[in-house]
Order: sequence, then C-alpha cells, then structure tokens
Amino acid sequence: MNFPFVLPTRIVMEPGLRSKVGGYLQELEIGRVLIVTDPGIEAAGLLAPIYSSLEDAGIGFQITTDVKPNPRSDDCNRVAREHKGSAIEGIVAVGGGSAIDAAKAIAVLMTHDGIIEDYEGENTLSNDPLPLVAIPTTAGTGSEVTFFSVITDPARQYKMSLLDVRLAPELALLDTEVTAQLPPAIAAATGMDALTHAIEAYTGKMANPISDGLALHAIRLISANLIPAVEERNNQSAREQMMVASLIAGMAFGNADIASVHCISEAIGGMYDTPHGVANSIFLPFVFRHNCDADLERHAQVAFALGIDPGLSHEDAANAAVDLLFSMSQRLGIPKFSEVPGVKEVDFQSIAEKSQQNISNASNAKEMTVDSYLEIIRQAYNH
Repeated sequence: MNFPFVLPTRIVMEPGLRSKVGGYLQELEIGRVLIVTDPGIEAAGLLAPIYSSLEDAGIGFQITTDVKPNPRSDDCNRVAREHKGSAIEGIVAVGGGSAIDAAKAIAVLMTHDGIIEDYEGENTLSNDPLPLVAIPTTAGTGSEVTFFSVITDPARQYKMSLLDVRLAPELALLDTEVTAQLPPAIAAATGMDALTHAIEAYTGKMANPISDGLALHAIRLISANLIPAVEERNNQSAREQMMVASLIAGMAFGNADIASVHCISEAIGGMYDTPHGVANSIFLPFVFRHNCDADLERHAQVAFALGIDPGLSHEDAANAAVDLLFSMSQRLGIPKFSEVPGVKEVDFQSIAEKSQQNISNASNAKEMTVDSYLEIIRQAYNH
C-alpha cells in the first residue's frame, strides 16, 4: 500500500463564525485583505458581519464582487491587475466554489507575473500565492479544502485546472448560518456536486483508505440530508450536515481525484456556461452505470451508503443506485441534458474530445475513450 494524503487547511465550524474573521486574520498576521465574492452574496447581507469584524480588528480591506458562476480567466486577470500594488496581504473568499476558485487564481496572480492562463496545469507556480481564508456559502464544492482551482478560459471555451498544494486555503471558516438563505435550486445543484465528488473519489483509480472513509461517510450524510436541506428551509440540522458532507467530500476528492462525470461537466461548463452542479447531477447516473462493471463491489458499497437494501446482490444494488440517482435529480428539479440552454448535437464530438483530454480522465474507474464519452453524452441527451 502506497499513497499520499495531504490536508494543509485548518478548519473551524461554528454558527456566526464569519463575524470572527478579523481575529483569525490577526492570528495569521494579515493586515489588509481583498474580499472576493459575488453580487448575490453582497445583496443577501452576508458580508456585513465580516466588514464589522475586520474594522474591529483594524484590518484594512478592499472588495471585488466580479465573480461569475464558472469563474472566467479574464475576470481573474483584471481583478488582480486592479489590486496589485495595493498592499494586499491576504485574500478572503466568501461564496461558493466559483468565488473560492477565483480567489485562488487571484491569490496566484498577486504574487506572479503574467495571466492565469500561464499557470494552467500541475505545479506551475514559482512563488507562494497570497494566503487565503475561505468562507463557503454553499454545501457542494469543497473548494475550501482543495488545492486546485478550475477557471474557464472563454477564448477556448474550456475549463482549465491549476493544481498545486499551495493553492489550499490557510483557513476554512464554516459558518453554518450562511446556507439558510441559499436558494433551493442552488442548494440542490451544489449538493449533487458534493455527492459526485464523494462517489468519484470512492470509485476512481486514485482512491485510498483515508479518502474511502471520508467519501463513504459523505455519501451517507448526503443521502440522509440533501433533500431535507433543500425542501425544508428551516431544517438547520440538515444544512449543517450538508456542510460537513461537502467538506469531507472535498478532502476525499482533493486527494483521490474526480473522474469522468467531472470531465464531461467541465467540458459542458466551458462550452455552455452550465452550472457545475447541474452538469454533474445530469451525468452522474450515466457514468455510474457505465463504470459499474469495472469494480462492482465498490459501486455496490456506494449503493449501500446511499441507503439501498444491503441484502441485495452487488449487481442489483448498483443498478438500484442508478435508479436512485435519477430519481434524486428529478425530485430536486435538475433539468435533463436536452433542456440545458444552448445544447446542440453538433457539439457532442467536441464535448467528448474535451472530456477525454481532461486531466482527471485517467482517474476514472475504467478507461474512457472519445467514443465512450460520446456514447454517454448521447444517452443523456436522449434520456
């Protein structure tokens, strides 16, 4: 047995924790920060306690709300240019995976020359990025504990990845109050994103004993809590459990990688700007079904973690899990692939090719060719 497991991020979870961010920044000896967030977070009033905490701690701050879903390289490049030379010592990301991934890219550019496209790939950084504090507002991406960033390059209609352990946030502050205002559609999509992370971490080729335990527990938590968290807005317990599930799924896939569901969803996101969690939810049951025969025992264990009858055979359990994944997406209001804005059959070959070229393709449970991806894409479109 031979595997690495890296978790450089300190994690704190507490209701109202964002009102204490100033004290944590003092501990990190950071005197001025750039807050990276999106207009929805600002409009929801979630930043007010952060502003007060920073002011009370004597920490200067600037803010950018220019983060879009599926963050774009040109926005990251522009924000870094605008704030470079402003004595910024750290970054505070407030938002979902888009805000945190954008913040990681901006943190890189604040200590490097050039544009973020120059740093695509693995271990391309020459300097440490600025230290990052992540305050996630969704229960889905796990970006608060991962050491990579996914950024859309609009010129190529492509989601590029940056991978370096130094991209991991110094600190993840999980404020369990913030998801109370999360719109149900976003809670549903991000929750299915977290489920995809856990399933791909457990069934992929890079799985290890530590990631296995985290992934299976995340699957159990999501199975029990996602639908209540979406449908029962006052169910604080379910929302808290989803934050934990997202976090530990992030720990799992941060070390065991993702696989073919994400390869497809990133290709689609780069082409159509489809919300990441929506794309993952659409393709998860199709890829799960395709991969079952590569490791039936592991896929059955996923099924049992989802609540499928443990008395079933492995084959029957895995098949039941496929049906359950379809029904979860339907109940949560996830659209079908044919209903996604902009989708055209003429693009399928390009989507398949980009999926096969994804850095995580090699981690899938079974070998995936362009034709394999094309078959799954067509299945989803005709479903």
